[in-house]
Amino acid sequence: MSDLLSPEEIEALMQAARGEGAGGASAGLFGPPGGAATPAGASPRQAQQPASRTTSAEQSLRQAEQQLAAALSEELPPRNMRGLPPGEAPAPFEFEEFGTPFPTRAAAPVFPLDALQDVELDIRIELGRTELLIDEVMQLREGAVVPLDKLAGDPVDILVNGKLLARGEVLVLNDNFCVRIAEILTQDG
Repeated sequence: MSDLLSPEEIEALMQAARGEGAGGASAGLFGPPGGAATPAGASPRQAQQPASRTTSAEQSLRQAEQQLAAALSEELPPRNMRGLPPGEAPAPFEFEEFGTPFPTRAAAPVFPLDALQDVELDIRIELGRTELLIDEVMQLREGAVVPLDKLAGDPVDILVNGKLLARGEVLVLNDNFCVRIAEILTQDG
């Protein structure tokens, strides 16, 4: 036998709870105390329960019925979309203070530049660039001339760690190539 109630049994219990039981008598859900009447669908074992347990269950059930009836009978006050009574504006959210803010840049410790003097940088001087096909590279031999994108006398690019830092002029000093810096580029330009 299943523990679930059929819709007819539920309806009978609801009618009994409202006092509309058989004969219109207001017998409650389980009938008069003492277990004389058995509700529809109740097993004989349920009907044989002690009166104190049945009375306790009846009291709990009646209390729940009263609370449900009171909740259903009360009209709720009208509310707007945000769940507030009409005309009431929501209060602004107040953020909690977590203490002192992060230190500013001025308050940060000063890093000594002397510590960077021994750091090595890669400096390259770029005379110019060109693009060749693989076939053209394969045909290069001693004495071949590769044209670049810059003219003779144009400033060369000075790159520090791959970043363009300055431009300069190529010179020859004591049989060595040198570069005289003509322009230091800013971060903007």
